[in-house]
Amino acid sequence: MKEEQVILVTPQDEPIGLMNKIEAHEKALLHRAFSVFVLNAKGEVMLQQRAHHKYHSPLLWTNTCCSHQRAGETNIEAGKRRLQEEMGFETDLKELFHFIYKAPFDNGLTEHELDHVMIGYYNDEPQINTDEVESWKWMSIEDIKQDMKAQPDIYTVWFKIIFDEFYHFLEKDFI
Repeated sequence: MKEEQVILVTPQDEPIGLMNKIEAHEKALLHRAFSVFVLNAKGEVMLQQRAHHKYHSPLLWTNTCCSHQRAGETNIEAGKRRLQEEMGFETDLKELFHFIYKAPFDNGLTEHELDHVMIGYYNDEPQINTDEVESWKWMSIEDIKQDMKAQPDIYTVWFKIIFDEFYHFLEKDFI
């Protein structure tokens, strides 16, 4: 199976090439990524726990799904594809904002991503892909905020970075 490639970008999100995912993480090169947040009618966020065998951040809790866009794929197309692959359902998505972050991991890899954050709505249970996802749950925004303060080490780096801005978006536009 061919290794997944990521889209290398400038800080302005202009594509400058493709590279194997692991190599981009070894070299800490800036590449395009996305994070999807799915909410239900109660305003709860669907969180996933990353599978135990993931090469970084195993068993940590994070947003509904995240990954990397493929060449020729829009952010929305990529988000919908990965939501189906990881969580087993489809829903409409809307892009909210993007930001750049850099986070080194204990295994020598570094996430250096221009992350496009998207939102969607869904009220049923997912059909998780256990190769990607260990578990899932619905959590209220307030409960996530409190739990992150009490147990920051059980959440992924990018989720903690996004959450503050995402929380303010919810205060303004959802609640």
